[in-house]
Amino acid sequence: MFYSESLNYQNRFVVLMWKILGMRTIYIDIPNTVKGRLIELSADREKGEEFREIMERSEIMFLLNGETEENSFFIHVPDDLSPEEIQLMADVVLDIAKTVEFPFVSVGDIEQRYRVIISNNKEPELIGINKTPGMSSVEVFKPIIKSWDGRGRSNVEGRGRYQ
Repeated sequence: MFYSESLNYQNRFVVLMWKILGMRTIYIDIPNTVKGRLIELSADREKGEEFREIMERSEIMFLLNGETEENSFFIHVPDDLSPEEIQLMADVVLDIAKTVEFPFVSVGDIEQRYRVIISNNKEPELIGINKTPGMSSVEVFKPIIKSWDGRGRSNVEGRGRYQ
């Protein structure tokens, strides 16, 4: 049973409580809860101290796909990590997910589907304060605009406008 099946639509407001790794939380605090609980639960594991150090330097983002009702946890690790350290993180997270006696994610006491993605890939920011240099919206779309009147296209009168 998923979110839509667990809601009661009889003209009343229903609040569902999230639980992440056995700890109650609210939606906007899920990334902090995941980070804290993973560090807590890794403390007694073989590589717990190294995992904690890496995890404290990492950033977690939570996304919920409303169509598939799948929870995604993106752990963005620092660029200076070696592949072995990233593998260590994956091993510890997998070990935690397999050995805990409570669901990784539950809503209203109903276990939910989830995935954990560990990556050091950073998407370029097109707008905002931290905009990636050279990635303004014009630069991103310039190749697309140039292809509109490229060779083999019928609209030749626009050729050379965007150089």
